Amino acid sequence: MSESYTSSYNPDVLSTLANLSSDEVFTPPHIVNQMLDMLPQELFKNKNTKFLDPATKSGVFLREIAKRLLIGLEDQIPDLQERIDHIFQTQLYGIATTEMTSLLSRRSIYCSKYPNSKYSITSFDNADGNIRFKRIEHKFKNKKCIYCGANSTEYSRDKTLENYAYEFIHNNNPKEVINMKFDVIIGNPPYQLSDGGGMGSSALPIYQKFVQQSLKLKPRYLSMIIPARWYTGGRGLDEFRDLFLNDRSLRVIHDFLNEKDCFPSVIIKGGVCYFLWDRDNKGDCTVYSHSGDKVTSVSERPLLEDGLNTFIRFNEAISIYRKVSAHNEKPFSDVVSANDPFGFDVREENSYRRVKHTIKLSKDKGDIEFYYNGWKNKGLGYINPEKVKKNSDWIFKSKIYIPKAWGIGNLNDDWLNPVIVTQPSCSTETYLVVGPFSDVITANNVFSYMQTKFFHMMVSLVKISQNTMQKAYSLVPIQDFNVSWTDEQLYKKYELTKEEIEFIESNISIKQSNEM
Repeated sequence: MSESYTSSYNPDVLSTLANLSSDEVFTPPHIVNQMLDMLPQELFKNKNTKFLDPATKSGVFLREIAKRLLIGLEDQIPDLQERIDHIFQTQLYGIATTEMTSLLSRRSIYCSKYPNSKYSITSFDNADGNIRFKRIEHKFKNKKCIYCGANSTEYSRDKTLENYAYEFIHNNNPKEVINMKFDVIIGNPPYQLSDGGGMGSSALPIYQKFVQQSLKLKPRYLSMIIPARWYTGGRGLDEFRDLFLNDRSLRVIHDFLNEKDCFPSVIIKGGVCYFLWDRDNKGDCTVYSHSGDKVTSVSERPLLEDGLNTFIRFNEAISIYRKVSAHNEKPFSDVVSANDPFGFDVREENSYRRVKHTIKLSKDKGDIEFYYNGWKNKGLGYINPEKVKKNSDWIFKSKIYIPKAWGIGNLNDDWLNPVIVTQPSCSTETYLVVGPFSDVITANNVFSYMQTKFFHMMVSLVKISQNTMQKAYSLVPIQDFNVSWTDEQLYKKYELTKEEIEFIESNISIKQSNEM
């Protein structure tokens, strides 16, 4: 037994397991192999091909690559041990996300936590092999890490605890971590970190940083499985989204609306996707839509429609969008308010206390209705109108309150569905305002439109996260609201085919809401 092995640091795996981050999702082998199937298979027959997993956790990506190389190089390197040594020592590389995952990866790949031990299937002269882990520290400025955005309150920790400062993304140049040329970079990066925002912990996406760092290494191929929320951008994702959707090297996307089709025990709002980026082969992207274990549709297309800065997720909806957009109608987002329409953002602690202190459960003279969620009486209370800080001219007009969590699907809680309000009122940031309207008839006609499956389907082209902000209504066309609308009228107006109608009817389920 080598001296380096016996003298190496030997942590308690159970202690490190207790500190494992909840954002570190382990990838099932069958998903890994589906991702490997996207690559040109001749890569596994080339003894010079180099692979990197920059966020290895269980080691499953490198293990499954090794299986393919062992078969692909059999003719070139007939001796099994010589072939094993060549593959594991010169072709496979990984950067572990934590100390614990470095041990898991080495055990999975080398059959030993320490590849310089007698139990390893290939012999290295060090205890790491080609799976490196280096504990580094966050670089905090104004209480935020300048590289990943982690909050110093939560991630400035004792060295006995994992701090989740992932080495690969905590620098401006990934060559400082691993200065090699790779043919393939592949993996499943950590998804998010808390930045300590709001009234507690909030999630800041970091998976895009692994993609961006990987691209700096200029591999021939890049493939990762990540949350699909990047399609619409948002917090921390706008720049990445714009760059990636305009990148003609992004050649394949496998899209899963339901994350459980990939990760059965994990909740990832908006689903997941895995992709293939091909440096030397630019063109349109082939988009595969998945449901369960089936591919429901395949379409080779530009990721952005002409004149549209939005990725339409559903292949079947492309033709519908084109028919609707040909009418050149104004967007429904023109009549939807921005976030926090009346100045009561309860995510901010001081505002939360102010609203809670001001709320009344019984009406005094001069009070107006106050719509909220989180206290008693199913979200209806009363407030003095002088407390309203924004859009006070809307108070006495008819309007529709639409919860940010509304937009797609069958929502069984009444407070999660839109309501028409004709009495003087305001709301917290839980709701957006549709309108306001000068008369109740117009409000009722708008409301009827919002109850159609057509309306929900057009929202779904943009909405991907739980919250439905003003932007989510940008592809919904405004109608003539002197009349009420039904799906049948809308299908006829836009000349939808039987197949297009069936797509809407089978994919959109709504609960009819009632006027209040």
